Amino acid sequence: MEQSLYPLRFMPLFKDKVWGGNKIKDIIGIDYSPLERCGELWALSAIEDDETLIENGYLAECTLKEVIEMYADELVGEKCYEEFGENFPLLFKIIDAKDKLSVQVHPDDKLAQRKGMNNGKTEMWYILQADKDAEIISGFNKDVTKAEVINGLRNKNLSNLLNSENTEKGDLFFIPAGRIHAIGSGVLLAEIQQSSDATYRVYDWDRKDEKGNERKLHIEEALEALNFKSVGFSAKSKYDYTLNKTSELVSTPFFTTNVIHVTESIKKDYSMLDSFVVYLCIEGVCIIHSLGHEIPLQQGQALLIPAIAEEAIIQPKGLVSILETYIL
Repeated sequence: MEQSLYPLRFMPLFKDKVWGGNKIKDIIGIDYSPLERCGELWALSAIEDDETLIENGYLAECTLKEVIEMYADELVGEKCYEEFGENFPLLFKIIDAKDKLSVQVHPDDKLAQRKGMNNGKTEMWYILQADKDAEIISGFNKDVTKAEVINGLRNKNLSNLLNSENTEKGDLFFIPAGRIHAIGSGVLLAEIQQSSDATYRVYDWDRKDEKGNERKLHIEEALEALNFKSVGFSAKSKYDYTLNKTSELVSTPFFTTNVIHVTESIKKDYSMLDSFVVYLCIEGVCIIHSLGHEIPLQQGQALLIPAIAEEAIIQPKGLVSILETYIL
């Protein structure tokens, strides 16, 4: 007899990056030994060869794909299962940029599929902490041409064309596929994205790795993917925030993400939602009650609530902040 589903908590993966730091340990409170630094914590991933394993219950040590094979639309929802099958469509990360990341761009679905990939990458960033004068690059500061970008790369002054903004905790950036972007030094953020590792590196600040080698660039592919239009006055997204309420951050064809800041228990009604729900805890400690189970959750951890769940209760211990994500 098939056992019943329950909220699934995941064991994170840790990625050593040349630009990574120690904030995932010092601020998020998660140990990534034996690594000396950590650029990325993958909280929930179904990327091949980089799959996070379930941590709790009888499905412990299983991958998300294995559980989708067992439970199909009961886990992810009818619409999601029809469109993606056993391929989970999203990836959840926490990124610590001690040094700035490369200037890069991601392809959209159409271009990615033409290149033999399943899908492109649209993503969002929610800033968890930022050092003084930390910056985010998102988009061009004016309409540009392909020739201007090529000249900027050739003359090493591409940064003159880029929209760079100071950032602080709570800032939100939506990065659609095709937008040039980079995370500046001193930024800790949560990233929610389509499940894809498709990245075209445009410029890497002439940086060399430990072996003295420059990382590979993807200029030709990037020029094909880029949106050359200006982002306008600011690339920051505005959102309303109310304590103990759900505040919508982004709603896209790929995912909808809300932020929930709570100091008291809150009940979430999912009875009309045909989708899984992922909680990425970005601050504090809480207990999630759903499907007859009580699951502890702390910052840096991801929890997937199956689509068959009609409700969930978030019971915080002090102030808790959660990014809530599903597909409409």
